[in-house]
Amino acid sequence: MAERTIPIFPCVSIHETEEFYRALGFATTSKQTSPNPFIQLSRGGLVLQFYGWKKHDPAASMHMCYVVTTDVDELYEAFRSGLKEALGRVPARGLPRIGVLKDMTYGVRQFLMTDPNGVQLRVGQPISDVFDHGPVPEERVARALHMAVLMADSKEDLRSATTILDRLLASGDPLTGPQRVQALVMSAEVALRREDEGKARAALAEARAVPLDDKEREGLRDELRRLADLEGAVAG
Repeated sequence: MAERTIPIFPCVSIHETEEFYRALGFATTSKQTSPNPFIQLSRGGLVLQFYGWKKHDPAASMHMCYVVTTDVDELYEAFRSGLKEALGRVPARGLPRIGVLKDMTYGVRQFLMTDPNGVQLRVGQPISDVFDHGPVPEERVARALHMAVLMADSKEDLRSATTILDRLLASGDPLTGPQRVQALVMSAEVALRREDEGKARAALAEARAVPLDDKEREGLRDELRRLADLEGAVAG
């Protein structure tokens, strides 16, 4: 037996939805404008269907889909570069937006992308044979960073994520250069999502000024790429 699942999502406009996904490398494999607007978009084995619904509210959407891939870095770069070319920047807030690519505590390397309809694609690649959540770190800084990610990405609780990061950065306890960059980039991203551009700019400038050696920069490859994307977002 060979089954597969094709999600069907609502959209305000099939034409705008088609334009957005074509920028990501999708092809239109089926389209109908009347009597009921409908479109199917495909990229390799990834197939999405949308139906037009004028009453759909993207800002209130809770629709999501998990996409499992064998090369999340390649797919992330394809989506990221496609959005940058289409929009002139990598969108980090509002709709559409794409998040940072990072290793999660539950055995996957993933990123989140939300389209103009408020539909969220969680795109990940297994990096472990165990998919249970790892234990919460006992070390104070690592624990704070862990909880901030959990609040911001899994729970969408931006207020709590902000509180955790603000306390960590203001505590006076020593942070390594990489830890400070991680906290500042995450703080900037959360601030942007909360429409606090001034705070985001300050955090990005501080993160850019943190001295790092070549080994630390390599270990922060995902965060430094995100730093550049967020700088583009506040400059646009």
